[in-house]
Amino acid sequence: MSAYETLRHFADSWGLLAMLVIFITLCAWPFRPGARDRNRDAATLIFKDENDGE
Repeated sequence: MSAYETLRHFADSWGLLAMLVIFITLCAWPFRPGARDRNRDAATLIFKDENDGE
């Protein structure tokens, strides 16, 4: 079996599974409970003025 066939088999099986797990993790990351404050800050960042807090 050539190196190409071995790598192709790996990519078709475990590589696809790894990409699926990474995709699901990245999609769920903003919805975790500890991210609420950071998400709110990011959502309202465009409304902040340079002079806020001075």
